[in-house]
Amino acid sequence: MMKRIFLAAIVATFAAGSALADDTCESKAVGKDGKALAGAAKTSFMKKCKEDACAPKAVGSDGKPLAGAAKNSFMKKCETGA
Repeated sequence: MMKRIFLAAIVATFAAGSALADDTCESKAVGKDGKALAGAAKTSFMKKCKEDACAPKAVGSDGKPLAGAAKNSFMKKCETGA
């Protein structure tokens, strides 16, 4: 009985977490007038948004910021969501 309750609590937590985490770059791509961006403006916004989201995570296992090829590889992987 306790295992079922615990499992249900975990599933509910993940479901709520993913629903609240819907604040993605796609949902932020809105112009000053409140309309969704399109075309080149959206492409540019999406690129910058993804880059800004990944940059703080580009840290090595020693706690130092990544640089050079390691940073480029990390950023490419992070931005594609792979």
